[in-house]
Amino acid sequence: MPPPRTDSAPEAPAPEVPTRMLVHALVRPDSTVPADELYAVAGALGMTDQQVRLCVKRLVAEGRFSQQGRGRRAVLHASPETAETLAVNLEFVRHAYRQDQGLAPWDGTWRLFAFAIPESARTVRDELRATLVYLGAAAVQGGLYVCANAVTALVEEAAQRLGASAGLTVLTSRDLRVGALSEPRDLAAALWPLEEIAPRHERLAALAQWQLDRLDAGPAPDSAERLAMAVALISEFTRAHEPDPLLPPELLPARWPGPRARELTVACWSRLTPPEPATGPRLFRAYAPVLAEAVARGAGQPSGRRSPRA
Repeated sequence: MPPPRTDSAPEAPAPEVPTRMLVHALVRPDSTVPADELYAVAGALGMTDQQVRLCVKRLVAEGRFSQQGRGRRAVLHASPETAETLAVNLEFVRHAYRQDQGLAPWDGTWRLFAFAIPESARTVRDELRATLVYLGAAAVQGGLYVCANAVTALVEEAAQRLGASAGLTVLTSRDLRVGALSEPRDLAAALWPLEEIAPRHERLAALAQWQLDRLDAGPAPDSAERLAMAVALISEFTRAHEPDPLLPPELLPARWPGPRARELTVACWSRLTPPEPATGPRLFRAYAPVLAEAVARGAGQPSGRRSPRA
């Protein structure tokens, strides 16, 4: 249930939006970023023109963008390589909302991955380890990782791409014990940094709630402020979810803040998205399909709804 409204509007949470992320978020279908829109949205986020100029200068120097024109009349053009790397992995977002709505229950199976890769192939070993962590696995001990979600095919695909298939061992277990711990929630609390991840979701929830209150109170935000709100929301959403292994609800503490944060995000997003998101910045094109699915399944509805984890 959202917190009670007060007569005095609360101070807006201060979102930490990297300038580089802002530029990437505003890339349009034709791979351009109009500078006037960039400066307007940056201003609404509290960024200075100098911050924007320095960021653009770095992006151009790195070859990620080219610039046509000067000042606010300029147009940035994303390089083909940059445009390709801006895709968002929406399957993780989709899975998170399916978990919240009880559509992806845990099957009780732990997926275990062990690898033995020589020091001479350190880069391969490090990349495979990074892939496992990215997919939500946690280290049990040296060279042994465990994951609660069904990511085996993705791990094997990465190992094959890296030429490390011969050094990878895959197994499953329904009876995992680490030291004296065997109860699934205790194992999850010991293996994953949940105490560090929870405040990120709480911060996301606070921002989304403030934005909903802002939209309810009026006046209606102009286009630059609306886009700034969307960028801030997705920036916090990304910061909360990048380190989150998206453990099944059965493994999380009671009243885990993730579902409420995602619920408020959907409620806010549905009010910030323009009528035709496909014609707007990449930000809307990327997230609109998955968050629209969540809205269609009932996520983000007004008060009275309860999270499956509540």
